[in-house]
Amino acid sequence: ITPRTRAILLTNPNNPTGVVLNGTELAAIAEIARRHDLWVIADEVYADLVYGPRHASIAGLPGMAERTVTIGSLSKSHAMTGWRIGWAIGPEALIAHFARLGLAMLYGLPGFCQQAALTALEIEEETTEAMRRVYRRRRDLACDRLAAARGLRLLLPEAGMFVMADVRETGLSSGEFAVRLFRETGVSVLDGAAFGESARGWVRLSFTIEDARLAEACERVARFTRSLAARAA
Repeated sequence: ITPRTRAILLTNPNNPTGVVLNGTELAAIAEIARRHDLWVIADEVYADLVYGPRHASIAGLPGMAERTVTIGSLSKSHAMTGWRIGWAIGPEALIAHFARLGLAMLYGLPGFCQQAALTALEIEEETTEAMRRVYRRRRDLACDRLAAARGLRLLLPEAGMFVMADVRETGLSSGEFAVRLFRETGVSVLDGAAFGESARGWVRLSFTIEDARLAEACERVARFTRSLAARAA
């Protein structure tokens, strides 16, 4: 934090790791924001896809509602990525500025998109609960099958639809791992370096496909890592 700092950008639950900050961690961030008179911009688009205790918003902590902008979306919670529907919640005066900015930049959302969003919100509880059950089952399936892989260290996600795997013990960079895995097995993963230097050496795997294909993909990954180990021996 420097004299030029104006805000803390917070992603909770996190993408790509699936980490969910606990109450103690949120309270510590809130205390820093209050002490230094900072805004918090909280990206909470994965809040409805948490597999453990319910997600808590930093805006609900004492003295934080007036200095927090909470970003939400239907892209993840209702699998509506292409509809481009989201919102910001914050102090009334700030949101009034956002409204003018949105009018100048976007003008408005098509009516059929608004109707789809309304329908999604009306059935939100049953829809998101069903999606949580499916994604949790697939998360557990993927992590179970990938346990047979050589040289991979998994970070069990607490939310979201991705699992991060540390591939450095395979002897390949994350970029090399992703390219060779695709060419040799047909399985596509994302090089973690796309998320910055801290994620270099990791790859992101998605568990959004149906169970049988997911199991087969994970088994291919495991076979690929075992073949790497055999070649290195």
